[in-house]
Amino acid sequence: MSACKRLIYLAKHKLLWTHLRRNVATWSPVGSAFNAKPQRRLGLFDKNVGLFGVPELSCPTGFQIATKKALKNTEILVEKACTCPTGVETVESFDQLSDGLCKVADLADFVKIAHPDLAFREAAEKTCIEIGTVVEKLNTNIELCKSLKTLLENPDIVAQLDPDTRRVAELFMFDFEISGIHLDDKLRKEAVALHVKLLDLSNEFLIGSHMPNRIARSAIPEHLHVQFENEGSFIQIGGLHADSADDLVRELAYRIYLYPNAELMVCLEELLKCRYKLAKLVGYESYGHRALKGTMAKTPETVMSFLELLTDKLSDRTTKDFKMMSHMKKKLNPRNSELMPWDHPFLSGVLRAERYNIEPSLYSPYLSLGACMEGLNNLFSHLFGVSLMSEEPSVGEVWSEDVRKLAVVHETEGLLGYIYCDFFHRSAKPHQDCHFTIRGGRWCQETGQYQLPVVVLMLSLPHPTKSSPTLLTPGMMENLFHEMGHAMHSMLGRTRYQHVTGTRCATDFAEVPSILMEYFANDYRVISQFARHHETGQPLPENMVARLCESKKVCGAADTQLQVFYAALDQLYHSKPQNRSTTEILKEMQQKFYGLPYANNTAWQLRFSHLVGYGAKYYSYLMSRAVASMVWKQCFVQDPLNRDMGERYRREMLAHGGAKEPMLMVEGMLQRRPTIEDFVDALVSELNPNFETFIMDSES
Repeated sequence: MSACKRLIYLAKHKLLWTHLRRNVATWSPVGSAFNAKPQRRLGLFDKNVGLFGVPELSCPTGFQIATKKALKNTEILVEKACTCPTGVETVESFDQLSDGLCKVADLADFVKIAHPDLAFREAAEKTCIEIGTVVEKLNTNIELCKSLKTLLENPDIVAQLDPDTRRVAELFMFDFEISGIHLDDKLRKEAVALHVKLLDLSNEFLIGSHMPNRIARSAIPEHLHVQFENEGSFIQIGGLHADSADDLVRELAYRIYLYPNAELMVCLEELLKCRYKLAKLVGYESYGHRALKGTMAKTPETVMSFLELLTDKLSDRTTKDFKMMSHMKKKLNPRNSELMPWDHPFLSGVLRAERYNIEPSLYSPYLSLGACMEGLNNLFSHLFGVSLMSEEPSVGEVWSEDVRKLAVVHETEGLLGYIYCDFFHRSAKPHQDCHFTIRGGRWCQETGQYQLPVVVLMLSLPHPTKSSPTLLTPGMMENLFHEMGHAMHSMLGRTRYQHVTGTRCATDFAEVPSILMEYFANDYRVISQFARHHETGQPLPENMVARLCESKKVCGAADTQLQVFYAALDQLYHSKPQNRSTTEILKEMQQKFYGLPYANNTAWQLRFSHLVGYGAKYYSYLMSRAVASMVWKQCFVQDPLNRDMGERYRREMLAHGGAKEPMLMVEGMLQRRPTIEDFVDALVSELNPNFETFIMDSES
């Protein structure tokens, strides 16, 4: 985009060019936009454009209108998909059908949890249920399935399809198959009934897994009452209190919060049985085999090989980490020195702090939100030729006045899409960092244009004050980079079909772009471009960054091994029925893959909410981290701002979304096909100390 064209673009889209007064210099426009409170135009006569610019959504009742419109369009597209000439047009019709429903359902999925207005949340929830019901019916529509089956069973037609179209057709067929479309009427009805039951069980388990436990006040020492939430004659415990310096507080919280709930136990065991039954019904050996189809790992056997080999390679380091924690516990509390599961998070933090001075308050003044956004903008400019441009939302476009809107603009391709940044804490807003796809990108045959992707990034940051902008801890900054990795995956993909847009890819690949961003967030050559004191303008000292990076390796083997334990537990729960309780399975897995003792009368699995959204796929984070580590070391460690590598990364990994086999994308980037051994070695090598840090510390 020429300088002239860019100026026209900025003027046309009414960008916020607010400048903060600073002692040393002014921020760039995107930095200013995030370091200043939003200044909305007072347009008394401006029309309400509706949430995300959807005109119907200017009020809660608009969800009914949008839903009816989508469902009417669905009927037309179903007819088209069943009657059009067999070939590319069939797949395009399926994708249009999927897109029409997703544009309403995905938006509603976000609004039902994030909108501050209860009426909007309730209307969005109704839309989700209504569209979900229609999708279930479509997945068992025999005529619709036949049109796709006719295509895929004709080798001459399949041979004429481009790779993306063929893959998308196969993915749609997979959706039909896991719904039991190929079964006879009786079994198909059974599959549908199991789907419905699983939805109810999943919802029940999710809610129950986050519910606090209560105990009589008289049951715990009086001096500890102040540590917990009081509710009349009861103490309510809604978490593990893992950071408490008091051993007894940690132990009490662990034992009470994880005390088994009989009803929830039945719910989990029924959930696992139903998943296995459905998987067997539609032709899979286990739920794990069904869940891993199309992933990098492909089979549960591969996942378990990965986890077992990683455990073996980490063994000596993990033992050493637990010994360090034991010595620290004995030092802090000589009378009670046995290392228990509730000690791990606290003692690893103590050891990091003792070895490296990494108090977050020392870093925060250098990490204003505006500075971090400026850093991201600079990084994307170097790697991809992309700029983040702050744009003023129209009336009614956003759900809270502190939501910022970013246009993502490429230097030659122009506007790529929009990112809505819902970064600040507010009451009733979920305390989680996540990325939502509101609208997927796709090529629209009907308009001859590309449908631009729209996403939301949700964080829970403190608001700016009168005296300072929002200041981030290193952990908050890393989370921001992580979530922006997801957003750029959505923005930089240019898939033909929305069914495979951006992050709609295999779970064990989807986290690679976000985790890779964490490496950039911890590299001084990147950090030095933006981290400067919000008052003095002084840069963040290099030795502080080095200490922070090294501190993460302290007890790193034990931390990784804990994740291996969770992943192995998830695999066993989703294998063939074990004919024993989930608690007995947990005891065995904890001994084999973790090592710290099981605490009697606890059921950690009832708090393992990831079993719902990541069933049989919890290993994905570890495998994605291994891939990200390999990409970083091979492609970016020499020069994290290298444009050629950035373009290669976009071309080989980000551009395809889920339209290409995940391992083929990794192979294209690394120029070789990695093995399970390579993945394990990548994770283990992350724990090796950087001796330059010790030299730097001794010199400073």
